[in-house]
Amino acid sequence: MAQISSGNGFKPDASPLLGAGRPKGIVGKEEALRMEAEALARLQREKRHTHPASSSSSAAKLVAGETQRPSSSGSVPETDLIVFPESEAKKKAVGVDQFGDVDVEKLTNEELEKLLLEDFAASSSKASRPPSSLLGCSLSASYPGTQAFAPPPVHAGPWASAPPFPSSASFPKQPCSFRNGFGPGPPPPFGSSERFFLSLPTRPTFLAFAPLRAPLAFPRPSHAITVSPEMAKLFDQIASTSEYVKNGRSAATDPEPTGATTASLAPRPSAPPVAMPSTSRIEWLDLDPLSMRRADSEEAPPPDREEAGPAGDPWDAVLLDEGDGGGGRSPPTQERSQHSAPSHHPTPSQTRRTPGGAGVTRSHSLNVSATSLQHGQNIQRDGKGGGKALVRHDVLQDAEAQNQEILAFCEDIATLRSRFPHDDLVTNPGYVLSPVIPQRDLSGDNAGGVKVSIEISDSQEPVTFTCDVSSPVELLIMQALCWVHDDLSCVDIGSYILKVCGQEEVLQNKHSLGRHEHVQSCRKWETEIRLQLLCQSDICKDLARTADDDSSPIDLEKYLDQVERPFKETVTRQGLVTLLEGYHNQVNICLQNENTQYKTVDRVIHAVKNLCNMLDEVETPAITEAVKKVKHAANLPRTAKAPEAGSQSSGGSTAGYTSPVEESLAGLTSAVYDLAKLYLRTFCPVTTQNAERWLGERRGSTEASGTAEHLQFTLFAVHGIASAWVSSYEKYYLMCALTHNGRNLFKPVQSQKVGAYKSFFYHIKWDELIHFPIAVALLPLESMLSLSLYGILNHNASSSPDSNKQRKGPELLGRVAMPLFDFRGVLARGSTLLSLWSSASPTLSGTVGRKRNQGERTILQVDFPSPAVDVQYVGPQPVSCLEPEPLEPLDPDQKRQVEKLCGRASTFGLTRADRLLLWDKRHHCRAYVHSLPKVLASAPCWNSGSMAEIHALLHHWPALSPVSALELLDTKFADTEVRGVAVGWIASSSDDELAVYLPQLVQAVKFECHLKNAAVMLLLSRAQGNISIAYYLYWLLRDAVRDPCFGPRYESVLGALLCLCGAGLRAELDKQTRLVQLLGALAEKVRLAGSSTRQAVLQEGLGRLQSFFQKHSCRLPLSPGLVATELNVKACSFFNSNAVPLKIALVNADPLGEEINVMFKVGEDLRQDMLALQMIRIMDRIWLQEGLDLRIVNFKCISTGKDRGMVELVPSSDTLRKIQVEYGVTGSFKDKPLAEWLRKYNPTEDEYEKASENFIYSCAGCCVATYVLGICDRHNDNIMLRSTGHMFHIDFGKFLGHSQMFGSIKRDRAPFVLTSDMAYVINGGERPTSRFQLFIDLCSQAYNLIRKHASLFLNLLSLMTSSGLPELTCAQDLKYVHDALQTETTDAEATIFFTRLIESSLGSVATKFNFFIHNLAQLRFSGLPSNDEPILSFSPRTYSIKQDGRIRNASIFTFQKRYSPEKHYTYVLRVQREGQAEAQFVFRTFDEFQELHNKLTILFPLWKLPGFPNKMVLGRTHIKDVAVKRKVELNNYIHNLMRSSTEVTQCDLVYTFFHPIARDDRTEGFEGMAKPPEVAPVSPTSGKVEGEVKLSVSYRNSTLFIMVMHIKGLASDEGADPNPYVKTYLLPDPHKTSKRKTKISRKTRNPTFNEMLVYSGYSKETLSQRELQLSVLSAESLRENCCLGGLTLGLKDFDLSKETVKWYKLTAVPYF
Repeated sequence: MAQISSGNGFKPDASPLLGAGRPKGIVGKEEALRMEAEALARLQREKRHTHPASSSSSAAKLVAGETQRPSSSGSVPETDLIVFPESEAKKKAVGVDQFGDVDVEKLTNEELEKLLLEDFAASSSKASRPPSSLLGCSLSASYPGTQAFAPPPVHAGPWASAPPFPSSASFPKQPCSFRNGFGPGPPPPFGSSERFFLSLPTRPTFLAFAPLRAPLAFPRPSHAITVSPEMAKLFDQIASTSEYVKNGRSAATDPEPTGATTASLAPRPSAPPVAMPSTSRIEWLDLDPLSMRRADSEEAPPPDREEAGPAGDPWDAVLLDEGDGGGGRSPPTQERSQHSAPSHHPTPSQTRRTPGGAGVTRSHSLNVSATSLQHGQNIQRDGKGGGKALVRHDVLQDAEAQNQEILAFCEDIATLRSRFPHDDLVTNPGYVLSPVIPQRDLSGDNAGGVKVSIEISDSQEPVTFTCDVSSPVELLIMQALCWVHDDLSCVDIGSYILKVCGQEEVLQNKHSLGRHEHVQSCRKWETEIRLQLLCQSDICKDLARTADDDSSPIDLEKYLDQVERPFKETVTRQGLVTLLEGYHNQVNICLQNENTQYKTVDRVIHAVKNLCNMLDEVETPAITEAVKKVKHAANLPRTAKAPEAGSQSSGGSTAGYTSPVEESLAGLTSAVYDLAKLYLRTFCPVTTQNAERWLGERRGSTEASGTAEHLQFTLFAVHGIASAWVSSYEKYYLMCALTHNGRNLFKPVQSQKVGAYKSFFYHIKWDELIHFPIAVALLPLESMLSLSLYGILNHNASSSPDSNKQRKGPELLGRVAMPLFDFRGVLARGSTLLSLWSSASPTLSGTVGRKRNQGERTILQVDFPSPAVDVQYVGPQPVSCLEPEPLEPLDPDQKRQVEKLCGRASTFGLTRADRLLLWDKRHHCRAYVHSLPKVLASAPCWNSGSMAEIHALLHHWPALSPVSALELLDTKFADTEVRGVAVGWIASSSDDELAVYLPQLVQAVKFECHLKNAAVMLLLSRAQGNISIAYYLYWLLRDAVRDPCFGPRYESVLGALLCLCGAGLRAELDKQTRLVQLLGALAEKVRLAGSSTRQAVLQEGLGRLQSFFQKHSCRLPLSPGLVATELNVKACSFFNSNAVPLKIALVNADPLGEEINVMFKVGEDLRQDMLALQMIRIMDRIWLQEGLDLRIVNFKCISTGKDRGMVELVPSSDTLRKIQVEYGVTGSFKDKPLAEWLRKYNPTEDEYEKASENFIYSCAGCCVATYVLGICDRHNDNIMLRSTGHMFHIDFGKFLGHSQMFGSIKRDRAPFVLTSDMAYVINGGERPTSRFQLFIDLCSQAYNLIRKHASLFLNLLSLMTSSGLPELTCAQDLKYVHDALQTETTDAEATIFFTRLIESSLGSVATKFNFFIHNLAQLRFSGLPSNDEPILSFSPRTYSIKQDGRIRNASIFTFQKRYSPEKHYTYVLRVQREGQAEAQFVFRTFDEFQELHNKLTILFPLWKLPGFPNKMVLGRTHIKDVAVKRKVELNNYIHNLMRSSTEVTQCDLVYTFFHPIARDDRTEGFEGMAKPPEVAPVSPTSGKVEGEVKLSVSYRNSTLFIMVMHIKGLASDEGADPNPYVKTYLLPDPHKTSKRKTKISRKTRNPTFNEMLVYSGYSKETLSQRELQLSVLSAESLRENCCLGGLTLGLKDFDLSKETVKWYKLTAVPYF
């Protein structure tokens, strides 16, 4: 027979044969015969008024005669109660299958119907379904999505139904609508002239009734006809084309209300598969019980009776019995509340899944799942006999309403927790361990003695001693115990620990002192290392887990109340029960008021609409069809009254009647519960009480590798669309892509373009089959289905057309991706709801006008096929032989090429040929261990055929380092096995090393296919054993839950973390959450307040914040070791910037600690700052491990919510702008501000030299770090300088080369910030010195060290591309870092490259101009510093008249010439004060006088101040004549100033200016600094040559490389600085063809060249016979170039196999 496909394009599978086992408690045959006789007797009484007497008497005789026949054995065929004898002979003459030769596809609908009806009358059987009682168990199979229900106690008629066919098979309906049992169409196939009569068969068929809640079953005789799949498909085709579907039912009347209470529509537990009918044929009698007159003598059933049996079709004859056994009473309520047998999965005949799993075809055929609903309600009666339905919606708790992946994840969490018992002190110490930073060698340059001070409780004074940084912590404990114990043999040293003073963290005893991060920080700031000796029993362990924590249930949602989530689930199971109870109430009202059903039905539909609205406006096709049928049934005309309930017979049986409205409402209820279960298992939290039982239920499966079918699914609709979309977009379409490893497995498929439709709500409906011509067997396990929704703009939506809008293409409205195989490896099946997510766009922002909650979703419904068995993915078999033995050696060219490819930093720039070569030579690549990611990325395919080879290569590869294995967690490696092995390699790292890369590991969770994965388990296991990791992981996960796509996954991980960490840590995290909420609210109020009211708003908010600390202390999110007890309200303030961040001063809980100062900022996303600081911290660790300490300032920053976070404040530091504006708004153009500021805080020469050294090293680190990361927006408010000389950058809002724009102009024009005032500090003056060469060498060395780890930074940044950072979204952003690191060049070439960058940055005027523009922009915030800040740049403090005494007189006594380091003049002021006999002498420069005047002008803008001398002079400034003139002018200025008003003369600014500072004490009186001896430069012509040159000599590829790096200490003629350059020759060279020379450096004795001079085409033998002659010359414009020195080097003395870098002394050589 031809295959008949359903409307959605899927081929229906054959229905399996259902079991025919009889359940316990069924009715016996004798009882059934008696019940049948009573039913016919009742029918005879009703028909007396309408049928002839002969007919009635005949029927009575037949009944009397048939009841006397003995019952037969089970081997004799049983027949129906109602039989057409005429059709019996026809059936015997007809074969079982008469459709074998019929081509159904070629027949018309009328021919198909006629063919079936003829076969029906001759040889077929028809399932006559029982009445559709709303408490029954089997709804009409003609409704999509319906299920089994128990019948209500409404006694509607005397007819009993024949047993139904199983709902999984498809059967036809009558081709015409019925009117009182007869159709108006052509005569039936059995002939209208033939008489028909009622008779009881010899072996009557009976319906076995089980007790309430028991499954319903029917006996099947041995000769019962099995409906073949072809027959079922044929019935399906005819049913889908019949007039029955088009016209519905007619002439139906609703039953009259009875005295019984109508039960609600809660679903019953599903019955097991119903057996096939026991008769060999079904003869249909066209008698419509709806037309029968209701007998007056019939009584309604008592209220405590319930009718059991499957729901039926009112067009069929019905058989209904209400009793269990003879009495017919229902079992007690307690028995009815028990659950039924386990549910069964839908049959494979389903062609498309409804939301609940019911099979539905587009033609509305009879394919209905028999197990859509699992559990039902219990009906409890009150004592008066009245009914009240108390619903127990167990169906909302069963397996179909649970997310099985979440349940499995909870089991894994419970197993993980059992591995970390609370009594294990190693993994549960209860306190925070100080992090350890590995360093290369603590016995070399990094070694040294440090001063340690240890507080001991038994000692009044701390124990202070000096120890080596390489000493283990245990040794320090022993030394400290020696002070309090005479005999250490009785002391358990392991029970003592060293706690850091000021922090609640403990040093790790097994590590050396110098490896701890706190100790390294103390050494950097040159502060004392203060520790406290404690016994482990004395330390606070409030963060430890307890026994109660180990036994608490795993509830992922229990502790997520305070977490900010964009899609916080508002639908709960209990809330859904409440809605469903309201729905059932409306159904009951509708059924109890038959005469007004056309009104009450609308209320039922409105209740369904409200429920769908709560479920994100999801409206399934089953609900849509059910609502239509309910409306249709309510509007059917009532041509006759429905028969009323008859009186009970002696046997206690009653007959029931089901109205069309009742049956249609049953179908609607089934669809509602299907939707509820689908929504719950997709979006709602699970209930884990019965998780094990649910997880144990598994279906049969078949291997995916043996499946030949192609991948196909149905795109049904998008629900919950914004109202703005309806008017903004004309059409919508979906792009469907099948991806793996981020690459398409097949060309994307586009759906049809459709508009928006409205049923209950607006939705976009396709109902379209999507077919990918790729076999399921070829799909990798991690295959992803990516769906993108696009909208085509409606250009007529606006009254004013926009020309730009006309040209605008389709807009991306949302996207979603789902794995095709679930966490168990089972192919997707049934209906799936997917939440679309999207980035912000102008059109999407219009959804706000829809007045929806922010957390509401837009949901895409996708329907997958539902086969009879699961399609299970089975991994490939391992390959026994990995590689051929032995490997063929590579030729030199291939080896060199493979080595070059394996040494690349990343896969950037790999061509197709490169990838093919790497994969072909993959076994040779094993020699280059870290090349595994490149080899795997070069695999041509990842299908099942090549997976075995890939896995074998993976498992036989040498283990990667943890940082190298991070690359295997990127999105381009989706394979679960690869990722699992990578996680295993990463797990070998320590907790402190893992914590460094924690943000990337959190982001890598996004690239996993499922929640249950190795990366999540690694994070949770480390968090379980380390409080610091749990601490930082909590805040990272809180930030990650805001991800629109992966937020639910992170919610589950965060919930698991909170379940594992214990009550103590949870309470601490809750306090922190409350603290940041208070800080965020206060910062927002201060930011929005006006400038005049901000201080008042701040003080009010600080009071509420102080009340928080009065209740308890709190750890800060920045570090678990920082504990605060209260606010220092007086020290709290806010910063005058655009974001107006708060400065919060906190009192340390440790009395030995210092005050904690933090900044809290709102309105800016700090995640990018966190990432930039993490990269800088990793750079610093790399430098330290290589022995290079660049004195990097590492401060903490953490994002605590959307656009808010906390930043650690570095003490004793100021911004460059604040330092430069001390010299006026043009201070950024001056060279001395930074040097003078450092001298102010470092007055002695040793202190200043140390500060200058710190500046040189830290500035080099900042230059390299900011260039590599592309840090932009570098104005002088984003660069800070500490008083110790350490420079550092803040505010990383722009990076990876995304420059700040000023209109269309880039504000960041230089590679990095290096200005002349920085160079002034580096050189120690205006002229270049050898210190600048040190700076260049430090930059080059640091740059080359980072280049060696280029792959690490590229991998870390690549893992963050999906984090939502606006400036890190794609590979193009990573390309900036790749290009900046110059990964393809040598170290020498990179040194030259970075030297040119230094020259470019130092010579850039744009940087200074940018600083100047920023100074102008910040003038609105200008003013004098606060009291705790210095009022003058050269004075460390502010002084007043009360401190120093009133000044009687001040005048300039004389001036002095100084050299520090440049020549200048200092003016000596003689100051006389009241109460002091002797005058004081202070020394001030002209610039300092000018600073005083500028600030007086700002402080007293309305006062008339004396005029200040003009700074501009003609000619040289620092000469004696100018000093003499200025002495007079400044004296007059002081004289007039001291005679001004008292407000001016007695202000703090004036008294601070005249207060003596440290340099005044050193130069008391007239002594002054002596002029340094001047050494006259010696000219080469006099025979003396000075200076040294630094060269790098290397040889490779037949090429000699001579890099001229630096020259220092050059001599010059006549004392003028020369213009040096270098010239080289390879001698002998008679024709001067080997001349090479560098560029010219202007006016310097210490030039830096870093230029490469190249000699190509020379062999080593040739070079061994040559000499290198180098000459240093000075370029002169008005005379001949002068030789400054030179040298000659024999190349035979060099080892050309390696690079030689050395300083060479210049000598007098002949000029060549």
